[in-house]
Amino acid sequence: MKISIPKGTKDILPGEIEKYKYVQTAFADMLENFGYSQIRFPVFEYTELFQRGVGDTTDIVQKEMYTFNDKGGRSVTLRPEGTASVVRSYIENGMSSNTQPVKLYYDITAYRYENVQKGRYREFNQLGAEILGSDSCNADVEVLFMLYSFFNGLGIQGLHLNINSIGCKTCRAEYNSILKEYFSDKTDNMCADCKRRYITNPMRLLDCKVDKCIEIAKDAPMLLDNLCDNCKEHFYNVTAGLDEINIPYIINKRIVRGLDYYVRTVFEFIAEGLGAQNTVCAGGRYDGLVEQLGGTDTPGIGFAMGLERLVETMKNSGFKFPTAKTPVIFIGYIGEKAFKVARTIANELRLKGIYCEIDINDRSLKAQLKFADKKDALYSVVLGDAEIDTNKAIIKNMKTQETKEVSIDSIVRRVVENII
Repeated sequence: MKISIPKGTKDILPGEIEKYKYVQTAFADMLENFGYSQIRFPVFEYTELFQRGVGDTTDIVQKEMYTFNDKGGRSVTLRPEGTASVVRSYIENGMSSNTQPVKLYYDITAYRYENVQKGRYREFNQLGAEILGSDSCNADVEVLFMLYSFFNGLGIQGLHLNINSIGCKTCRAEYNSILKEYFSDKTDNMCADCKRRYITNPMRLLDCKVDKCIEIAKDAPMLLDNLCDNCKEHFYNVTAGLDEINIPYIINKRIVRGLDYYVRTVFEFIAEGLGAQNTVCAGGRYDGLVEQLGGTDTPGIGFAMGLERLVETMKNSGFKFPTAKTPVIFIGYIGEKAFKVARTIANELRLKGIYCEIDINDRSLKAQLKFADKKDALYSVVLGDAEIDTNKAIIKNMKTQETKEVSIDSIVRRVVENII
């Protein structure tokens, strides 16, 4: 019986994987220029990390996590995001004693059981980063400048930065009371999830994607209009900093984000042409998360972006990705003796960083050359008994059809030094 790929997953094949690698390399280069170091963490964690970190009332924890008991009976979960794991590692490995702030970035797969849509999968690739140990608005501005520069460098058109402030615990407590009063006579007409959110986490009412709930919530009071003085000042300083360095933005009072750990600054980079799933990158502050997970009180800010969605956005922008790597040279051969010489030359070139192909299927010379042509090799050379005996061979430029006689002993040096 044929076995197919699970729903919500995809194979990333040659020809497509190069696009992913290009973005991953550009991301790592940019982050390291800003002082970030890469971190790796397990693909699964104990479930309580995400329950406490992401939040019991969020859709991720309520509906989307891949959770199971291991053979020891402990509940474990495939990571649905990266921030909680980074914070757990920060605490567990004593990074609070490092020079602050600590800047970390990651390149991971993540897992959420959710509806499959354009740009959204149940297993997806995620790029993200965190700054731990700075409560300054300058950290917020630096993160947004870095992301704006990164997306600009990728040539993405039609990408808009949306920002908001969702205040602190003090603001939130007062605002939740205001929201509950607004929605008190409206919940009968809302979806089942919103009826639950009204009791457990009223602010999630503003994040519902159901049309009738969106309509009911459109006139709800906004948290940005109900901030405490400290949160007002922080948000003002963030927007002033963006103005100073000419980063365009839209203040979107409806952004609340889907994770409970966010406070103060939240943001999304929204792309045109992706339909409903148009958020390419999102993040914000989570100043209480380290303490919530058992560490000392440490401010933090971070972001994450889905790689699939980002690549799709770049395609929509007409970005010209680098093409797949092709061989610099193909070495053909006739006979066993020539094969051994060809293999030696090929391996020497490969160890010097040169992409070199050689037939390993014992094909005829005609079939070998056809293979070289399909591989789009730049040069080819054919070795046989006569070439081995005279130490002379003909290198052919496969594009121009020009040929040059060279000594076999010089092939490696000529290719490495690009004098062929």
